[in-house]
Amino acid sequence: MSSPDLRGHAADLSGARKLQTRKHHAVGWPVAGLIVLGICGLVMAGVTTSRVGLMPALVGALAALLPVGVVFAAIIWIDRWEPEPPMLLLGAFLWGAGGATACSLLLNDTFIQLADTLIGPDDQKFFLTAVVGPLVEEAAKALFVVALWFKRRSEFNGMVDGIVYASLTAAGFAFTENILYFGKAFAIGGVGGTAGGVVAVFIMRGVLAPFSHPLFSSMFGIGIGLASRTDDKRLRLGYLLGGFAAAFLLHATWNASTLLGGVEFLNFYFLIMVPIFMGTFGLVVWQRKREQRIVIQQLPVLERAGLIVRSEMEMLATLAGRKGWLRKVRRSAGTEAAKAVRDYQIAVTELAFLQHRAAEGRTTSAARRARREKLIEELKQARRSAAGTQQAIQTARIKLNELTQHNMKRPLPKPPPQRSRD
Repeated sequence: MSSPDLRGHAADLSGARKLQTRKHHAVGWPVAGLIVLGICGLVMAGVTTSRVGLMPALVGALAALLPVGVVFAAIIWIDRWEPEPPMLLLGAFLWGAGGATACSLLLNDTFIQLADTLIGPDDQKFFLTAVVGPLVEEAAKALFVVALWFKRRSEFNGMVDGIVYASLTAAGFAFTENILYFGKAFAIGGVGGTAGGVVAVFIMRGVLAPFSHPLFSSMFGIGIGLASRTDDKRLRLGYLLGGFAAAFLLHATWNASTLLGGVEFLNFYFLIMVPIFMGTFGLVVWQRKREQRIVIQQLPVLERAGLIVRSEMEMLATLAGRKGWLRKVRRSAGTEAAKAVRDYQIAVTELAFLQHRAAEGRTTSAARRARREKLIEELKQARRSAAGTQQAIQTARIKLNELTQHNMKRPLPKPPPQRSRD
């Protein structure tokens, strides 16, 4: 008579162990990855110090903080509609600053030795600057984005996500590279002639071209974003290879132009690089508007499912509305309540994108259910955290069956007029 009980108990233990194992993996792998990336960063700090010296490295790091701060702020602005997990953003930056730079230095040194053997001195500089450097560096930066795309494809909802991750790895790479360049300029100038050398390099890398590496890598990010929107394997491969080729060619052309110097370089900068940068910026703005349209389109579905209430829809439909909501909650209920509402807004956005992918048939039923359950639990947790406060999140009876019903003929709701900028 005790056998069925024992079997049930064993099954329960097995289920509990599997759940605990999944939790350990969910927490352990990101932490282990950050530790590895941190070690790479420490190694690169040692390499930088050994190449230029301690004091030049410190001066280079201080000078490199300003351009990387501007670039980082721009990337966060791009990512405002659907913020990516902070751990992944940090991982992307650390990979660029540590892992990608370490790979690039190792491979570049190998190619330099090879070039000494196979190529004459006249062609060597051009080959290393315009071919080897861009190829190795773009490949090293792309490794993290590709690995993340294969492991966490649900994080990629379009071009914006691809651009964000690719640009962050590039920002980390540029940060370490700038330390080397600024530190070398300081070391060559000496104590008496430091200012001129560092200022000249800073104007070149920190004023004229702080977005150069993120711009190159954003081409691959665009390819990743396009690949995430199709199930055709050959088309995916084409987008990935095309994005990488565009990143390499843009980087190679830029490096080649730096060998021209003077007026020729400035002509290339203003006639080629600036228009490409402005075009990419316009693409980002357009894609941000697309993300807003997706959220607005899915809000009625989430409202019918009881996950949001009608009074919240207007506030959730614009960044200005969300920001105003957070400001009111922070003023009336404090920082913790505002954080809960922020988590709620993010969960709603993620659910909206999940519904959009499901409507387009770009996710399996099992993956959609697992992701949906996780997001709904996060949404409910945010509600509980904000419950009992003024401006608290209201609740309704959740009807999950509404999330599987899609009326594709429903017209796209128009976004409410925005009174202020995003």
